[in-house]
Amino acid sequence: MVTSMSLRASETSEAISSFIRRLLCRQKTRATARNDIMLFLLSFFLISCSPTQSNTQTQIITINYSPFIKFQMNEVYACANDLSIILKVADKSPEITFRFGEPDILLNHAYQVGEEEIIIVTNSQSELQMLSLNEVQNLFTSGENIWVYSSDSEMQRVFDQTAMQGRSVSSSAKVAPNPNIMIQMLEENPNAIGFIPKSLLNQNLKEIYSVGVFPVLALTETEPQGAVKSLLNCLQ
Repeated sequence: MVTSMSLRASETSEAISSFIRRLLCRQKTRATARNDIMLFLLSFFLISCSPTQSNTQTQIITINYSPFIKFQMNEVYACANDLSIILKVADKSPEITFRFGEPDILLNHAYQVGEEEIIIVTNSQSELQMLSLNEVQNLFTSGENIWVYSSDSEMQRVFDQTAMQGRSVSSSAKVAPNPNIMIQMLEENPNAIGFIPKSLLNQNLKEIYSVGVFPVLALTETEPQGAVKSLLNCLQ
């Protein structure tokens, strides 16, 4: 009797132990499954948030530009940035040359990418008001308080052809190397007169005559291809 009861107790104990092991195994399996799901979701999140690698390659274009169109170059650099192009200024053999006005002899491929107005200006404190073309010519032939650029510069050539119309600028006129220096001289001297790109006009100067609006050109030695073509298309 005692033996029979002992056997039943042993069987009951083994059954309970087996039940507990199965229960623990199920919990472990569920925990493992939950861990696997969490790892999967974390991996998916990290992959989704990783920055995608761009196939766009940065390209370099060598350029040169006139000091008379410095303001216009803001748009050139903006287009280059949009196209992932780096512009490198080079004095020798640039792929693109940006200049003011048309050259006397055009040997390269030329594309108009903008325009700029030439205006005659004086100090804002000057008593001079708007001038006629004849008055402009008389002032610049006299040479008194007159500022010009070197005779071979782009803007001076355009000014001589359009404003002076065959008359010579006085040899006593002072020469500025670029528009920034011209502006500085006019700001310091209330009686000085010169001419600049209108885009550089500021509150310290006033316009007294408009010479006209002229093209800003991009010149290339060969027909544009690749990145050069893309940049010129962006500018036109």
